[in-house]
Amino acid sequence: MTWKGILNKIDDNRWEIPKGHVKGMHTNAILFADESMIPQITEDNAPQQAANVACLPGIVGPSLAMPDVHWGYGFPIGGVAAVDVNEGCISPGGIGFDINCGVRLIRTDLRADDVKGKIKGLTDELYKNIPSGLGSKGIEKVNSDSIHEILGVGSEWAVENGYGWERDLDVTEEHGHMKDADPRFVSDKAVKRGLGQVGSLGSGNHFIEVDVVEKIYDEAAAKAFGLEEGQITVTVHCGSRGCGHQIATDHLQVMERYIRENGIELPDRQLACAPLSSREGDSYYKAMSCGANYAWANRQMITHWIRQSFEKVMNGSAESMGMDVVYDVAHNIAKKEEHNVDGKRVGVLVHRKGATRAFPAGHNDVPSIYRNTGQPVIVPGDMSAGTYVLVGLPGAMNGSFGSSCHGAGRKMSRKAAFDRLSVEDLRNSMASRNIYLKSGTDQSVLDEAPEAYKDVDKVVGVVCNAGLTGKAARLRPLGVVKG
Repeated sequence: MTWKGILNKIDDNRWEIPKGHVKGMHTNAILFADESMIPQITEDNAPQQAANVACLPGIVGPSLAMPDVHWGYGFPIGGVAAVDVNEGCISPGGIGFDINCGVRLIRTDLRADDVKGKIKGLTDELYKNIPSGLGSKGIEKVNSDSIHEILGVGSEWAVENGYGWERDLDVTEEHGHMKDADPRFVSDKAVKRGLGQVGSLGSGNHFIEVDVVEKIYDEAAAKAFGLEEGQITVTVHCGSRGCGHQIATDHLQVMERYIRENGIELPDRQLACAPLSSREGDSYYKAMSCGANYAWANRQMITHWIRQSFEKVMNGSAESMGMDVVYDVAHNIAKKEEHNVDGKRVGVLVHRKGATRAFPAGHNDVPSIYRNTGQPVIVPGDMSAGTYVLVGLPGAMNGSFGSSCHGAGRKMSRKAAFDRLSVEDLRNSMASRNIYLKSGTDQSVLDEAPEAYKDVDKVVGVVCNAGLTGKAARLRPLGVVKG
């Protein structure tokens, strides 16, 4: 479905869908994109979804869409919306089913020459040690008491139980623990789904990459992040697995009933919502926070097994190899924050769905070691393109509620990718780039083929040119594990 609505150019990086395009819009919608990206963005109905979001009760400021925007459930993926924390509604469609899907970057003191001839061994060991694929189970079983602790305190549980280092928490968003989490609002079914999957990668676009730092753009920022050219890093992308999916499913049903019973008119029932101050809205927020904690614990456990894998193949300790976490960012979440709206400092709930927090230097929520630099923003491209490490800038606070893009963004559906592309061609293409690929099934590879994604260089170019973030470094993949 091609979108043919009104789209007014504001400047080289921003486009406006004016208030009034959809009945019930409380504000306008702004898309971040350059002119060359507009034909692709309008190939699906994601701009319409951005306009629909502007109808949410209590929304403040514009509905926003990042340059990696594409069609999603209710909200577009790449969507950002802030609502008044007292009068606004929370919408599960604005977070997504994979609550706290996010990215973690781990640095090392290893250089490219140190892993020469060992990339296949490292990648195979990662695949062996970290469960991946559809329905994959965690390595270690956790009991009912433990899963409730995980939902309640997230990464803190993982570190306390030997999965990683205390200092990992200092460079995890929210320290890996959303304080408003309350496991009482997580259903038994969600708990059951989470019991066997914590500590697993999953399927879809989730991955682990062994990368090399290919280019430094900002020497000061890269130094603060512990990055330099020729260095080996590891990137992890995964979320809350079946537990988060079930939390979203359970509470969407409650929200759909709420809007029917309370006569809330929305242009799309997938935007089902409830006031954050209501019993339904508060229950979902507390359950969503549990899903976020689960995801942070999941990535923390995976970090532990990544370190073990490197120790075995490289025959050294993780400490001696300098395997510290650079940062861990969520890109499917809702957060209570303070922002300037119409010249006033107000409390808002920021929905980020396929969007990354990008706070600048000096912000109190930036880890102390990055306080003078700005928050690291980790933006993966497709499996052949690698990852950008960006840094948050003051322009994000003024223009996007402290948000930036989260990846390259799909331009081809998973079904289309599977129908049109060849596994053999893909593997040959990856090999020609000297990238070793390890995956469980052909489908998992084709679904996430590079051809299915936008050009991450263009996506990153827009958010940087718009003043939301600055480039710090770029990482090139050497070995890729796909679920």
